[in-house]
Amino acid sequence: MNKIAFVFPGQGAQYTEMGKEFYDNFEISKNIFDKSNEILGFDLKSICFNNPDNKLNLTKITQPAILTVSIAILEVLKQYNIKPDVTAGLSLGEYSSLVCAKSMDFETAVKLVYKRGTYMQEAVPVGKGAMAALIGLNRKDVLNLCSEVSKFGIIEPANFNCPSQIVIGGETKTIDIACEKAVDFGAKRAVKLAVSAPFHTSMLKPAGNRLKNDLDNINFKELEIPVVANVTGEYITDKNSINKLLEMQVYNPVLWEDSIKKMIDNGVDTFIEIGPGKTLCSFIKKIDKSVTSYNIENIKTLEKVLKKLEVDF
Repeated sequence: MNKIAFVFPGQGAQYTEMGKEFYDNFEISKNIFDKSNEILGFDLKSICFNNPDNKLNLTKITQPAILTVSIAILEVLKQYNIKPDVTAGLSLGEYSSLVCAKSMDFETAVKLVYKRGTYMQEAVPVGKGAMAALIGLNRKDVLNLCSEVSKFGIIEPANFNCPSQIVIGGETKTIDIACEKAVDFGAKRAVKLAVSAPFHTSMLKPAGNRLKNDLDNINFKELEIPVVANVTGEYITDKNSINKLLEMQVYNPVLWEDSIKKMIDNGVDTFIEIGPGKTLCSFIKKIDKSVTSYNIENIKTLEKVLKKLEVDF
């Protein structure tokens, strides 16, 4: 019997028309999009499907959009009685995993991530912060690079995605210097990311402080499915720690590789990425080739997973 983990993508996975096939074919998915529109007070569905004025790439829009698409797909899987043994999500995706584990409802989550995206967008003036993916460096090399370049300004590891990809964030000038020096430390290449702020670094502390006020007013429920937290790479053992973990996640590195290894160590052999894109599947393959990973982002990928799990479509 397979031990299944549901994993949920974060910011950067968005694309025009994401979720549209589910909206068009499943009433339960349509309800999730309609609920989002009602809660947020604007037409998120139209932004997801048509992306007017490139609004989908605004952080405060991207975050509720990806959450909505992920949960719209999750609800369909529930109808087919496919359930995970454990769940986790990358950055923003952690909110989807908490909805999956029934620690908070979708309505609460979509309001929260809209505020989270707004606070993160406003925390650092545009142009002052940047992020870059370092390809081919291990953790020690990245920490050494950050230490070397830190004399020029703020630079910190932000995402430990998989063995050969670690993301750094900080002040733009410092990240530019780090990208130039990365090859000297053994990197195959350094790629600047198209983001509006240095997420998961200390520069986002003001956003975390603002989000704390919202998180402290939420009554998180007991987890019905185990969740691995980004900040620790460990299982959440106390529902009363969730608000602090989500606050810290805004300005601390995401330990994604650790999170995946934790689940594999506990017997997970099948990962299903739910939401736009297949970035997490790519990371999982690089972390451990022996496990199986699928993504579900449209009807074709849904049919493939149902077939593999021997469920009738």
